[in-house]
Amino acid sequence: MQLHLIKDSGRFSHSLADWVTARIVDTLDRQDRFTLVLSGGNTPRALYEGLAQSPYREQIPWDRLHFFWGDERAVPFEDDRNNAKMAFDTLLSHVGVTAGQVHRIRTDMAPAAAAEAYEKILQGYFPDSSPQDRTFDLVLLGMGDDGHTLSLFPGTEVVHEQKAWVKAYYLQAQQMYRITLTTTPVNRASCVAFLATGAGKAGALREVLEGAPDPDRYPSQLIRPLKGELHWFVDQPAASLLRTATLQQSTES
Repeated sequence: MQLHLIKDSGRFSHSLADWVTARIVDTLDRQDRFTLVLSGGNTPRALYEGLAQSPYREQIPWDRLHFFWGDERAVPFEDDRNNAKMAFDTLLSHVGVTAGQVHRIRTDMAPAAAAEAYEKILQGYFPDSSPQDRTFDLVLLGMGDDGHTLSLFPGTEVVHEQKAWVKAYYLQAQQMYRITLTTTPVNRASCVAFLATGAGKAGALREVLEGAPDPDRYPSQLIRPLKGELHWFVDQPAASLLRTATLQQSTES
């Protein structure tokens, strides 16, 4: 695990955009396509808005990227709560990608059917014979104040799903269906990057990075790439409860 502490919160999105851009460009020096999993949330929104502007818009070869989503609320695409809509509004509509490059979770069908359809897309794109049994090149994840990531919320059965790549379930606390990747395809990714900002994340971040294993309370603990890299990008308020030993091992910017 690599911890990146970005002390200047005002430059958080800029520093992250630098890193993401470099990751994409470097990877595409070795292969034809780059597969990127997008996340919902305010911190990713700021990143997407930055990537859609100069100089990143010109530096990234957008025609060689394929986009996926980590999870989705079962609401129409036109609904502002829809993660795909947010990504289109802030990024995809501004960088000239084609429909064939975008693989979103459908919400115009029953949630269980949408999960099955999305799993078929992923299984076709990442067959078991793929190099090194890898999936995505980069997965961007957020973490909630409660330690959840994707739609893997504390105390839900989906946290322990090992077989299916995608699951749909009704989240009683939000009174809506959620459709989510499970840990299985995410932990096969070449690289996973968590984004955590704000003092509200401090307690959960401490437990996820330094606490005893307790994935039923802190599902983010389950994200541990089998053969890939794990990065955490955090600002000073989010890191405020971490031990000095942990912070001394971080990369600061």
